[in-house]
Amino acid sequence: MGNTIRAFVAFIPADRCQNYVARDLREMPLDRMVDLSGNQLRRFPAHVCSFQELVKLYLSDNRLNSLPPELGQLQNLQILALDFNNFKALPQVVCTLKQLCILYLGNNKLCDLPRELSLLQNLRTLWVEANCLTKLPEVVCELSLLKTLHAGSNALRLLPGRLQRLRELRTIWLSGNLLTDFPSVLLHMPFLEVIDVDRNSIRSFPSLAHLSSLKLVIYDHNPCRNAPKVAKGVRRVGRWAEETPEPDPRKARRYALAREESQEAQLPALPPPLPPTSS
Repeated sequence: MGNTIRAFVAFIPADRCQNYVARDLREMPLDRMVDLSGNQLRRFPAHVCSFQELVKLYLSDNRLNSLPPELGQLQNLQILALDFNNFKALPQVVCTLKQLCILYLGNNKLCDLPRELSLLQNLRTLWVEANCLTKLPEVVCELSLLKTLHAGSNALRLLPGRLQRLRELRTIWLSGNLLTDFPSVLLHMPFLEVIDVDRNSIRSFPSLAHLSSLKLVIYDHNPCRNAPKVAKGVRRVGRWAEETPEPDPRKARRYALAREESQEAQLPALPPPLPPTSS
């Protein structure tokens, strides 16, 4: 849908908006794409399932928490965007869409992924950032053609060892999780090109110099005392990344302490504590 239609439906109450969108989509789009993003939809317009040649379906930024079983008729679908909705579980029907290459699930309320996700053997890109994952679901390790995994802004503390089976994986984004150690499984994945562990709680980094395909490592906003060693030509984004050679641990510690002291000196004085109140 064009920006004009989106701007118009933004002012329509949800139920009327639902009816408006349904009336607007009665014929198969020539580009085989349907974009219903940002339309306050609470339920999926089931008649879209009759567009069996559909290749791209965007349902981002709505209020969906379920999908009809008729969605399984869209067996040519390659891109499905369900991000920014209210899904607490991935609808099983999604796992029947075996031609999917890209699946957007970010910014929902997912705590796990179903085992049936392994049926999506054509999946190349999976976005599960900003959900409620406390561990990376093992089923992800069954997606043999996966090239890009976005799993940032969850509550991950470690990664499964079976992840190294994903020999097509090239980029992994883990920013904003609860990692206290650099995931050891990544040290056994020399085919990785991009590793992002920004905004975690990693205090020390192992050498990554043996990862022959690595092009970029992002490790900023960690309480680390050293930068990861990398091979020549690999770009690092984080503290001390511009220094060559890498600072020794004593210098790194002095740098960190001086930085912390400088930040403390800039803080305004705290007000006196308030007297305790009874609950």
